Amino acid sequence: MVRVSAALKYTLGRIGLFVAVLAGLWLIDMNVFVKLMLALVFSAALSFFLLRGWRDEMAGEMADATERRRAEKERLRSALAGEDQNRPADPPTDPSR
Repeated sequence: MVRVSAALKYTLGRIGLFVAVLAGLWLIDMNVFVKLMLALVFSAALSFFLLRGWRDEMAGEMADATERRRAEKERLRSALAGEDQNRPADPPTDPSR
C-alpha cells in the first residue's frame, strides 16, 4: 500500500475544503471576487478545526526531517574535522623512514 505524506494529505484537504465552500457560495448571488475571498476565509477557519490531525502529523514529519538533517550535518561536520568515530584508524607511521 502506498503511504501518502502528511503534507500532501493536508494540502489536498485544504484545497478540498476551499472547493467545497466555494461550491456552497456559488449558489448565492454576489460578486465572484467576494465569493473567492469568503471561500478562502471560511475554508481556512474550517481547516483549523477539521484538519487538526493532519496538520499535527505534518508538523511531526517536518520536525523529524529537521532532526535527521541536523544529525547528518553534525556527523558530516565531525567527519570533516577528523573526529569521526566510525572511520578506521590511520595506519602507524614507520619512524625509520
